Amino acid sequence: MTRLRIMASIAAAAVTGALAVVLPAASASTTSAAVAAPACVTPWSASKVYTGGNTASHNGHNWSAKWWTQNETPGTAAVWADQGVCGNGTPTPTPTPTPTNPTPTPTTPTCDYPDWVAGRTYVTGDIVKYTNGRYYQATHDNPGYDPVISTWYWSPYICRPSTTPTPTPTPTSTTPNPGGFVVSEAQFNQMFPSRNPFYTYNGLVNALSAYPAFAGTGSDTVRRQEAAAFLANVSHETGGLVYVVEQNTSNYPHYCDSSQPYGCPAGQAAYYGRGPIQLSWNYNYKAAGDALGIDLLRNPNLVQTDPAVAWKTGIWYWMTQNGPGTMTPHNAMVNGAGFGETIRSINGSLECNGGNPSQVQSRINSYQRFTQILGVTPGGNLSC
Repeated sequence: MTRLRIMASIAAAAVTGALAVVLPAASASTTSAAVAAPACVTPWSASKVYTGGNTASHNGHNWSAKWWTQNETPGTAAVWADQGVCGNGTPTPTPTPTPTNPTPTPTTPTCDYPDWVAGRTYVTGDIVKYTNGRYYQATHDNPGYDPVISTWYWSPYICRPSTTPTPTPTPTSTTPNPGGFVVSEAQFNQMFPSRNPFYTYNGLVNALSAYPAFAGTGSDTVRRQEAAAFLANVSHETGGLVYVVEQNTSNYPHYCDSSQPYGCPAGQAAYYGRGPIQLSWNYNYKAAGDALGIDLLRNPNLVQTDPAVAWKTGIWYWMTQNGPGTMTPHNAMVNGAGFGETIRSINGSLECNGGNPSQVQSRINSYQRFTQILGVTPGGNLSC
């Protein structure tokens, strides 16, 4: 089974230039008869997902998305093409957040890690603040490589206060969670304080119906350990639920296996990594879609536009695929093999058996923190 996720570098978007056309000077009469600007389209929303060709208005201009985007402000990001002044040219008011249109309030934990410096030698474990304001941890010694270019030498790091988190009390029968899920929304938010708004708690809860045995098998301890194990691996794969899609767009055309009889009906470059376990390749989209009753082969974008579908693909892999290991991650947790075997089922020899001990430790650290939040012991066999 080919592994599903490839986390790669953040590719720089190319900004197209506009061709200026010099027109003859307008007479006074022509100026007074100027054509009115077009009406402003629906105002831009930070929480909404836009794909290529979608439009939005912002600051008195209409804008058109060149490719997939979310939470990138028109006028400040290359993904948006300016379509000109709209309405009377006055800024469009930002919609007031409502329960169905939330605008998350960013939180910036107190951290004092040094700024990254190009060319300075870093050793495994060093944490730096990059020029984009985010933090990165060295996963291999390196001579100052750019954190957003080299994912072999750097991984995203979620900066948190130095205080030790207080374990959340184990829910009792008097404090039930939606759908009986062992992770409450408050605990989920505590685990992922800087997550992308796309990864909603409701989307996760709604995805549970696809595999009721997920985090629902065995004792209460086992159920909580499995939920923590899944979310810890997901956190590692997505930089703390920050990334929705694979960042290296140059990889996108590589995930079409044309030898498959069904081909790549959505396009040569349509099967790149998406979702919490970065589903990739046309045959994996087909397999996941067939299992879930969703035509992901022809509609792979559902994994990056529908939170429940995205979560379902992650749970599908967790429950049904051995990957490069010898058992599914679900079986590893409910049958006592331990968290280490879930790592093997996701990344195999790339990390296990000494392949990349710092990456393994990163997953273990997340798992131990999440079990603490859920008020349960992590168990044994944490490494692979």
